[in-house]
Amino acid sequence: MSDPSDPSPQPDQRPSAPTSSVPTKSPRRPRKKLHIVQLIPNFMTVAALCAGLTAVRFAIEGQFGLAVALILAAAVMDGLDGRLARFLKSESDMGAELDSLCDLVNFGVAPALITYLWALQGMRAEGWIACLIYAVACLLRLARFNIGSRLPDNDSNSFQGVPSPAGALLVMLPMFLAFALDDGVPHANGLVALWMALVGWLMVGRFRTPSFKRATIYAENVSFVLLAFVALVAALLTYPWTTLAIVDCAYLAALGYGFFKPPRKAVEDPTAEP
Repeated sequence: MSDPSDPSPQPDQRPSAPTSSVPTKSPRRPRKKLHIVQLIPNFMTVAALCAGLTAVRFAIEGQFGLAVALILAAAVMDGLDGRLARFLKSESDMGAELDSLCDLVNFGVAPALITYLWALQGMRAEGWIACLIYAVACLLRLARFNIGSRLPDNDSNSFQGVPSPAGALLVMLPMFLAFALDDGVPHANGLVALWMALVGWLMVGRFRTPSFKRATIYAENVSFVLLAFVALVAALLTYPWTTLAIVDCAYLAALGYGFFKPPRKAVEDPTAEP
């Protein structure tokens, strides 16, 4: 029995609460719901990847017409998925990364393999080096585009270098020309390899190329644009190889005009101070 007059502290006689070894659960984050419709852009991106990989399969089987058709389908879906994501307000970092990775396969790896299987197998090392140059150039082009798209002063009215979908169509121009001549037999394999390397240089070049993302027309010319689109689709369905070759040549002409066009001189303001 303790003495109440003793000033020394007394030990606490209350029983201590039992300690539990079970860790406490952290509060669960609220689960975010998404409408299925908002996933349509991602569905289109994955479908474009499947089209690009299937194009390689058809090229291995020698069905180059189906392979090119699937690359065109991948290019159409690549052009629509981003706009659809902005329309549905379902843009995300993951969607942007998916789009970039799929573009590398669809417009970098697949066209290089299709062209190699069509014309460059007999060259062995030289043909494969040309394929590697083109694929790596597409990789560098996409990496530079991803970095530039995050900059605040990004100019969306033009590209720097040939974009990857256009590069995929340009690198297959020798195939389009060969099939347009009704033989489909590759000629001058060395020139095809050099063309692949040249297209790779066009993709990583620092010159400006036109972008049609924000192209505008007058309202009274809508009917003419629709008729031109119908004519293009009809030509693709009737004469696909010739039409694709003409489209490639027209794009090259536009590149040459923009590359060699002299810079526009700034108009001096007479009221400005010297």
